[in-house]
Amino acid sequence: MKVIAINGSPRKKWNTATLLEKALEGAASEGVETEIVHLYDLNFKGCTSCFACKLKDGKSYGKCAMQDELTPVLERLKEADAVILGSPIYLGNSTGEMRSFMERYVFPYLVYSNDIPSLYPKNIPVGFIYTMGVKEEYMDMFGLRKTIELNEYIAKRIFGDSESLYSTDTYQFEDHSKYVADSFDPEEKAKRRKEVFPKDCEKAFEMGARFVKRQKAMEVKK
Repeated sequence: MKVIAINGSPRKKWNTATLLEKALEGAASEGVETEIVHLYDLNFKGCTSCFACKLKDGKSYGKCAMQDELTPVLERLKEADAVILGSPIYLGNSTGEMRSFMERYVFPYLVYSNDIPSLYPKNIPVGFIYTMGVKEEYMDMFGLRKTIELNEYIAKRIFGDSESLYSTDTYQFEDHSKYVADSFDPEEKAKRRKEVFPKDCEKAFEMGARFVKRQKAMEVKK
């Protein structure tokens, strides 16, 4: 079995990447192979609306026809037993790279038919991990819960199961005094980083382990 994490943050060692690594540690604790992909290392574009993935009897039916540095990642994802997508929130949504990735990953399996909800050949869990500088009480004001719910709905329809973890009021800078960010209290941010973020890391670890246990249980039932 294999679990793949997709990092939609430009940072490889900060909040989002840390939570994804913890999720993979949880998966690895159950004895499976893991991999993390950093989207900002890849040269790729989002969907170009060519509809080759929807063309009847076409050679790219059910898969993205575009060829770039994301293509081999999409191929490896076909073999994954669980996938975890992580992104910081930029301007009320996932990063542009994550959105472009989701277009390429999800859309080819989406069928414009009431009879066939998905072309994905198996049932796997897809997790979402979000990090954001805003406090949880502001999530509704920015429509973030709706974004989270929509992504879960799409993932459940295409892949079978989905859940989300979000880490709020995160620590953006190593030294807040160097940046124009006086709307934040650096002491409160540092305190939360020390006391709350480790708990979010534990939740991410549990997500990774839970996904593997779920898939192993499904294998036993077959």
